[in-house]
Amino acid sequence: MTIMTIPAKTIAQAVDWRHVLHSIPELAYEEWQTSAFVADKLAGFGMTVQTGFAGTGVVASLTKGNSRRVIGLRADMDALPINEVAEYRYRSQFAGKMHACGHDGHMAMLLAAASLAPEMNFDGTVRFIFQPAEEAEGGALRMIEDGLFDMLPVDSVYGLHNWPALPPGAFVAGAGPIMAAFSIFSIEICGKGAHGAMPHEGTDPIVAGCVVVSALQSVVSRNVSPLDTAVLSVTQIHAGDAYNVIPDRAIIRGTGRWFSKEVGDKLEARVRKIANDIASAHGCEAVIRYERRYPATINDATSAGVAREAAAKVGLTVLDAPPSMASEDFAFMLNAVPGAYAWIGSGRGPVNPGLHSPHFDFNDSVIPAGIAYWIHLIEVELGSS
Repeated sequence: MTIMTIPAKTIAQAVDWRHVLHSIPELAYEEWQTSAFVADKLAGFGMTVQTGFAGTGVVASLTKGNSRRVIGLRADMDALPINEVAEYRYRSQFAGKMHACGHDGHMAMLLAAASLAPEMNFDGTVRFIFQPAEEAEGGALRMIEDGLFDMLPVDSVYGLHNWPALPPGAFVAGAGPIMAAFSIFSIEICGKGAHGAMPHEGTDPIVAGCVVVSALQSVVSRNVSPLDTAVLSVTQIHAGDAYNVIPDRAIIRGTGRWFSKEVGDKLEARVRKIANDIASAHGCEAVIRYERRYPATINDATSAGVAREAAAKVGLTVLDAPPSMASEDFAFMLNAVPGAYAWIGSGRGPVNPGLHSPHFDFNDSVIPAGIAYWIHLIEVELGSS
């Protein structure tokens, strides 16, 4: 099945589903309406549906033939805490929440593939996995901890994400790292407040905090090998309320990104030492919270080859591209079983400026390509019965 042979009725239905899902965005672990919508559709296709993984996760299984081979296909379900600015008829019904990353499109494409799968001729089992809480909250790990791959084992698992930086029709699924690991950190500099006119009577956490921020800029350039890849970004500084008062505390927050464990260890160690030593030198104390959220997303070479083969056979243009420093909790699934994560080009434009924008809207013209990819991936992996 190629992009051109996806039934027009299926495409239209998928677009309608996407618009419904776009209108009911729900945040991590709150995807109750979304989960119910997905489960109802899957049950209507005649599949065995199981719910409750990570609270709102949904998995449907379809078996044909006699093979014991099992594959998993995953779509993410959660939205972001962003206020949508567009005025589409299907715009978000919930203030401060929107599908700004295309998860609505991911669900629609996988649902459409699931609707066609019962008519396919393959040998084995397909599990359609709809996962909550991809956006920084680790829903993939929660599903695994809830017994996903123990109760519903798979031999390989695949994920797909729209990618505005690539033109429609482009496809990337390289072997090895494709998305970075990430951490978050919060540094609370504790000093002693004073009147702004009498700074000598206090211990200024803002001055110490500013030096910490400046020093953190040297971590990647002077502590990480130029042959490795890493990012350390300060994204928040909070301190004080009045023009004439030096506060007791200043808070610095940010994120780290890396691929190798050694680099991840280096980033954490340097953040801790720099914050502690500079705070102490200024007569303050640093309270540090450093959390490693997601590991790097690393594609199994064989599975990545299968993904590229499936994409090429449906008419997508398979490209080589460097990995992204963005992160993805599909990494946890790839740590559990072999598989591959792929990007499908969705292009940039006035209504699609980039992921996580309040102007973002999934490019519906990509839907047929996503459906065809999933269908052919099943055919490549499971053959015919």
